[in-house]
Amino acid sequence: MAGYLDARPRVGYFYTGKTGAQLLTENLNKIFVRDYQSMPVVVNENISVYDAIVTVFLEDVGTLYVVDEKSYLVGVLSRKDLLRASIGKQELSALPVNIIMTRMPNITFCSKDDLLIDVAKKLIDKQIDSLPVVRETDQGLEVTGRITKTNITKAFVALVDGDL
Repeated sequence: MAGYLDARPRVGYFYTGKTGAQLLTENLNKIFVRDYQSMPVVVNENISVYDAIVTVFLEDVGTLYVVDEKSYLVGVLSRKDLLRASIGKQELSALPVNIIMTRMPNITFCSKDDLLIDVAKKLIDKQIDSLPVVRETDQGLEVTGRITKTNITKAFVALVDGDL
């Protein structure tokens, strides 16, 4: 079961020759985003920055996904975006989030069928905390989930604990 030995009928058990690192890599390549994604926190593009800040605290998340009236992804709001807006002299309850959000095509996203290790590499390369999990349609990208550093950490801990 550990992967070091294999069995064949009428032959018996034999050593596979695989190292622990090779076995770990094989297991990592079997974990998909759909297995560890969580629910996204989505806001409309017309809400105020103040309401977005309240949502971040109430939902205890670091990133909000901004959608249009048809519920398609149009932007992402990070803690940094909200902090930058709050430092200025603007009235936060009158300023819509679509002014300060990161817009398409500058948004990195993934699908539920992507490998978790590939998504982890994207998070590291882009130095971001989470990615929206999207489903592509003819009209745009529909947000179906999110994958965060915490989700990936849970997957790796489960892998080491042997829960996968």
